[in-house]
Amino acid sequence: MADGAGARAERRGRRRLAALAGLAAAAVALGVAELVAGLTGPWTSPVVAVGDAVITLTPEPVKQFAIDTFGEADKVALVVGTLVVVALYALAVGVLSLRDRRLGTVGIALFGLVGVVAAITRPAGGLLDALPSLVGAVAGGLALPALLAPLTAPSSGGPHPRSTGEASPGHPSPAGESSEASSADARVVDRLREVLAGGDRKGAGLDRRRFVVGSGVALGVAAVTGGGGRLLQRRFDVADARAGLRLPAPSDAAAPLPPGADLAPEVDGLTPLFTSNRDFYRVDTAITVPRIDPAGYRLALTGMFDAPRSYTLADLLERDDLVERDITLTCVSNEVGGGLAGTARWLGVPLGAVLRENGVRDGSTQLLCRSSDGMTIGAPTRSALEVPDAMLAVGMNGEPLPIEHGFPVRMLIPGLYGYVSACKWLVGIEATTYEAVDAYWTRRGWAARQEIRVASRIDVPLRPFPAGRRPIAGVAWAQTRGITAVEVRVDEGEWREAQLSPQVDADLWRQWVLPYDFAPGRHQITVRATSAEGELQTQERRPPFPSGSTGWHTIQVVTT
Repeated sequence: MADGAGARAERRGRRRLAALAGLAAAAVALGVAELVAGLTGPWTSPVVAVGDAVITLTPEPVKQFAIDTFGEADKVALVVGTLVVVALYALAVGVLSLRDRRLGTVGIALFGLVGVVAAITRPAGGLLDALPSLVGAVAGGLALPALLAPLTAPSSGGPHPRSTGEASPGHPSPAGESSEASSADARVVDRLREVLAGGDRKGAGLDRRRFVVGSGVALGVAAVTGGGGRLLQRRFDVADARAGLRLPAPSDAAAPLPPGADLAPEVDGLTPLFTSNRDFYRVDTAITVPRIDPAGYRLALTGMFDAPRSYTLADLLERDDLVERDITLTCVSNEVGGGLAGTARWLGVPLGAVLRENGVRDGSTQLLCRSSDGMTIGAPTRSALEVPDAMLAVGMNGEPLPIEHGFPVRMLIPGLYGYVSACKWLVGIEATTYEAVDAYWTRRGWAARQEIRVASRIDVPLRPFPAGRRPIAGVAWAQTRGITAVEVRVDEGEWREAQLSPQVDADLWRQWVLPYDFAPGRHQITVRATSAEGELQTQERRPPFPSGSTGWHTIQVVTT
């Protein structure tokens, strides 16, 4: 009984170590893959390639849940989740490999195949992008058997019955064969059987010291190759090139702000009129931010143009029609009262002028805009031509576009949600029609065209506060139309009109403030806005999918 329990404990221990061997082999595979990605580009890393594929395949409700739950950290959560899945898979492959090495080989091959397929099927993918996943899988395939070898070493507890040179029952030794030769042959045959069977059987020993040493070496290789790959990937960084770029002065500057235009200094917690580049929201599908060398940048115009051409960054910066505008952007994924909105002072080339000088044809209804990573954004051609402040932006708040916000060139069309207007890392504009092609978000069920809805948000108060006079404040927006009124209701009282910040531009949101005398207790605050066209913000509550959220923002507050 004791011997049986000990054997079972040894088998369990052997399986645990085999699982760790699988994990260490996966670490080697990923580390080597990162090293190769240091040569082919950060976007070819298996983790990035698979993450991009997961984003593409994830249903919209799940994606919206991730944005609502993790906000701008949704990509970090995705990478962490991908690594957790890889770790669990590697643990299982290690255990299966102990039973049958062929299962381990198949498992590693599948591991590499997933990375290869994810890499080459990316919109901007190519055969070279598969190299990190392929080489990483080979490295993992070599590491796993080496790590499992100490778990299936020949037992030192005594000779195997078939290795003594004696005949097994029913199998007498051939006449004239020496005992020594028979013993050697039997040991070779048994060892081969042991290796092919995986070793989780009687007669296979366990060399823990050798396993620990081998695992340490594997983790060291993973750390060195992974770290080296990260260092090599820095050569794709364009931060220095961006820092050295000097933006020209606009020929048409933004309108000067009137005195007291920003109410934020007077109301603690109120959103500032302008959002810093550091705090500006970011929603896109890029796990690894595209890095475009400004010296080699090209913007290609194709499709329904009479005289299509391409532009370098210098071509754009040297134009004499650069404009500067204050524009609020909003993401279609923004929930009622959400923070996926921000304002910046943008510098760029008028989009309509670029389209006209290349002879965009009347039959074009859609501009299929392409990012350097293959993302496509479908913008209505009519809006691009008719919205005065539509632009190819090159600057944001007085500096070149931040890398994560589209450096060196992105597109903006005020009044439209970003998913149909604000293509970042822009490298191509194809004049086409909506019937001819669907852009990325349209294929996923989002509306092909959608104007930003009238919206308002309560910023303060949010936390419990003493009873008495207290400001209620927030922001409201309706790009290209402007806001003319914001009303606030507390509990079931009457609607009261709030004070608005000075009107600057119809493309810019407006802050609002309403001082209110709060009695002790719990209160419900609701806000609604009216556009300059007389459109009252709708009360109907709808989620962001498929054309933007609607409804009045309502919060609960407690006074003491």
